[in-house]
Amino acid sequence: MTPWAERSIEERNLLNPGFCAMLVWQAAQGYASERPLPLSIELSFLVLPFVLHKETRESLPTNIRTSLPTWLAEHPIVRTRLGERASTLRAFTKESLIFGGSLGLLAIAQDGVRANANMKKRVNAALKATSDEVRDCAKRADFVGRWLEKAGGPETVMALLGVRP
Repeated sequence: MTPWAERSIEERNLLNPGFCAMLVWQAAQGYASERPLPLSIELSFLVLPFVLHKETRESLPTNIRTSLPTWLAEHPIVRTRLGERASTLRAFTKESLIFGGSLGLLAIAQDGVRANANMKKRVNAALKATSDEVRDCAKRADFVGRWLEKAGGPETVMALLGVRP
């Protein structure tokens, strides 16, 4: 990773580890709300590519009943670009997992990533003081977690998206 001081202002704002860790926390919380299991580590690498890109975020379905294969059929270009974005954002996801884990926001184990439920009030308080776009990213990250839980196992999701762990 590029040292913090050498990163562009855009990178520091959009891809800072605190913000990205909060998005992974939201997704892990959403995932666990559907079934009390951790978000797989592989799937955690899809959160930022789905949520940070505005067009992709805005094209996500409004409810989890829309299946991932159906959505991908309606948005074929996303499949290609999502894989590219996942590769580009891999280092930032790793950094956010480490950052979130070190602060106790996330619990990372071999079976996956869990959101620390004790941090919910702190996360919600922090979100209140942010922009509408940041709150939308958080809301959509929660949705992505819930949606990915319904989409099948990590292998199925990765195959549908054409990405490899």
